[in-house]
Amino acid sequence: MSILQAFILGIVQGLTEFLPISSSGHLVLFQKLFGISEGALTFDVAVHLATLLAVFIVFWRDIVNILKKPFGKLPMLIVAGTIPTFILAAAFKDLFERLFESGKTLGIEFIFTGLILLYAESVKSKDKGLEKTTYTDAAIIGLAQGIAILPAVSRSGLTIAGALFRGLNREFAARFSFLLSIPAILAAALLDIYKLIKDPSAFGTTADLLPLGVGMMAAAVFGYFAVRFMLKILTKGSMKVFSYYVFVIGALVLLEQIFIGKMFGKLF
Repeated sequence: MSILQAFILGIVQGLTEFLPISSSGHLVLFQKLFGISEGALTFDVAVHLATLLAVFIVFWRDIVNILKKPFGKLPMLIVAGTIPTFILAAAFKDLFERLFESGKTLGIEFIFTGLILLYAESVKSKDKGLEKTTYTDAAIIGLAQGIAILPAVSRSGLTIAGALFRGLNREFAARFSFLLSIPAILAAALLDIYKLIKDPSAFGTTADLLPLGVGMMAAAVFGYFAVRFMLKILTKGSMKVFSYYVFVIGALVLLEQIFIGKMFGKLF
């Protein structure tokens, strides 16, 4: 992986982790475009942890309060949302891994994300904040997060959509979605680190350290701006533009699969 490729992939990860357009789908897409396989797992772990730093910076007050009151309403909602995610991840682990490796379902999943975003925008905003949000609400949002483990299904898109479906106001829907990402991203990173320990050759070489650092820096910086941007979009704007974007990406991937099939494999 060159430094330029690492920088581009870092930007892609930082932006798409929090914009509702699927970070994992874009990483798979760009890694296939660049023809990158060696050291890809190490890079994925590094940039995911870097984007987590962006969440810590933006929501440091919430995180400090959670640490001070670990059994308060907000941390318990996060626990309630995390459990269904972990159950789905464990139950369909092999399926998710096969889909990531093949990339065959990327086009369909991008389009699915777009449909969910469009439908979410049609839901009338309600006024459920922290106090009115129930553990059932959190569990359903966590279930949406579990479905979003699919390669090109957006985690932020589905969790925010799930929150809006359950009547959370747009500001708290975004806040809860980003805080709910912390245990999910940490768990995914730890799982990948375990895979790397089992197969040290996947670490790559010392020559990969500079591109790795560049990618992490780009992911952290652009992740920070993506979080800030999404908070503004959800309170004052619309997610429809993101749905149109993933529709286009999904259509392009499907066309490649139907007529060429070299990059993502034949659809049929």
